[in-house]
Amino acid sequence: MSEPSKPQLDALQGRLCYQFSDLALLKRALTHRSAGKHHNERLEFLGDAIIGLAAAAAFYDLFPDADEGVLSRLRALVVSGHSLAAIAKDMDLSSCLILGESERKSGGRHRDSILADTLEALVGAVALDSGPEKALEVAAGWLRSAVESASPNDTIDAKTQLQEWCQARGEALPEYTVVEVSGSDHQQSFRVCCRLPSRQCETEAAGTSRRRAEKSAAAEMLSQVSGQANG
Repeated sequence: MSEPSKPQLDALQGRLCYQFSDLALLKRALTHRSAGKHHNERLEFLGDAIIGLAAAAAFYDLFPDADEGVLSRLRALVVSGHSLAAIAKDMDLSSCLILGESERKSGGRHRDSILADTLEALVGAVALDSGPEKALEVAAGWLRSAVESASPNDTIDAKTQLQEWCQARGEALPEYTVVEVSGSDHQQSFRVCCRLPSRQCETEAAGTSRRRAEKSAAAEMLSQVSGQANG
């Protein structure tokens, strides 16, 4: 296990736009459970709640006419593991992670789940360092770009759009089949086939989860049937 140097921690705090009074909290937030018993999971639990509240408050103000369902889906979109990992990558958290040997060797430094969990832990650490109100302010700053680029339309995924397209035309609903699963347990890839029974149309797409692959295949199908309708 190797810890980031003081210059690395100083640079990271600059990217976080927050200076820790207690550097031990910062190091704890950066420590994965593979590195020992003094890890960041309790901080992650605390930060998860604060990030969820920060996103909820932002969308509540940004979309005053949106109902609870839309607001909930927008919040889920922004606080998803994929979204938080993207923020963590922009901050170059990977260079400062404290990992056990097994995680370092398996590429854990760049794994989305670890990066997202670490970002949550950092928010939890800010809460203990300066209080929950400051943590909310910091989390809101980290989420700002993702929140501002989100739209209520983003909450309707391709699978839902394709299902509604079929229902509007009285056609049978799409069918999804896993064609292939490849890769290691930590880096699996799913290939899924989307089929419209009433039209004998099929599309295939791959993703890092079955759900993502299904959404991509549905998007391909939407593009295909839209092209047929416009042709």
